[in-house]
Amino acid sequence: MTRVLSYNILAGGMTPCAGEGRRTEPLLRLISAVQPDLIGLPEGLNPRRGTEKAVVEELAERLEMTLIRGDHPTAGDEFQVACLTRLPVLASRVHVRPGVLTRPVLEIHVREEDGSELTVFVAHLLASFHKGRAAEHLRQREIEAILNIMAGVHGQPHLLMGDFNALAPGEPLRASALLRYVLYLDQTLPDEGQERDGHPHLAYVLPDRLRPLQPLLAHLARNRPALWFIDALAGLYVPRKSIALLQRAGYIDCFRHQHPHEPGFTCPALMPAGRIDFIFASPELAPRLRACQVVQEGNGISGSQASDHLPVLAEFGPSATPSPESDPTQTTPQALATLSLP
Repeated sequence: MTRVLSYNILAGGMTPCAGEGRRTEPLLRLISAVQPDLIGLPEGLNPRRGTEKAVVEELAERLEMTLIRGDHPTAGDEFQVACLTRLPVLASRVHVRPGVLTRPVLEIHVREEDGSELTVFVAHLLASFHKGRAAEHLRQREIEAILNIMAGVHGQPHLLMGDFNALAPGEPLRASALLRYVLYLDQTLPDEGQERDGHPHLAYVLPDRLRPLQPLLAHLARNRPALWFIDALAGLYVPRKSIALLQRAGYIDCFRHQHPHEPGFTCPALMPAGRIDFIFASPELAPRLRACQVVQEGNGISGSQASDHLPVLAEFGPSATPSPESDPTQTTPQALATLSLP
């Protein structure tokens, strides 16, 4: 059994969340509760903290996992993807597409316990919700680029996971909860500074043409009958084409496959409003899917104490055709090859 966790830990685990500052301890306790073999971290690295030791480095040491970095010099001060794994790492690559991908995509090849090989891609798509359909168009371009990258392992078992900042077709959105959450942040966090890293302002969430309505929306958020109207209106407005591209390409949404009728909201963890964190399995890997769940709490830690996202955990059974020549005891858990692709 291989257990894979997709977890946006909010600004590399270094921004206050629900009263916590540097969040190594709550993250460690929640992650340890589900014992993953591999963790994809869409906001694993925070370059804005300079030379300060990264939280993911502490997590790697204490979980006894290998850290694979997905940062790249061209990415600027954007939060970068990373990966932690206890499985032997055969190779890793950082895929950079300037002008198309907001952040590099990390590719990791690992050997599972049964000797079979698995390729994992970790991605973090553009947010910019205030740009509305223009942002969705940019996310579609990102998905197209990622599909092109994954074509390199076509026909082999692989998965794609991360924070997609998008809803799947037909998925519900509790926009009223998101509105109340952002208003709560605006009231409790300073306008600027490191405490605000990764936490959105209301103006960032609202489409540009709705910003004049910001005072009215703040009033409506306190009016219970108006919340239904907000949810209905947002459900019609939110674009969903980027996730549809992955579905049409044959990738299986692991959570929705296992839970056809549950919301599975992943963000915000404090006031869940939508499902934007996914694990997608390739057609070759999908038959091995045994379970998938959104992790709400673990070891006495609630999800909102550790991050603004809830992690998604998927479990895959053993391969029917493990590599006969593979001996997992002969490979140490470190990258044997690391390439940076233009």
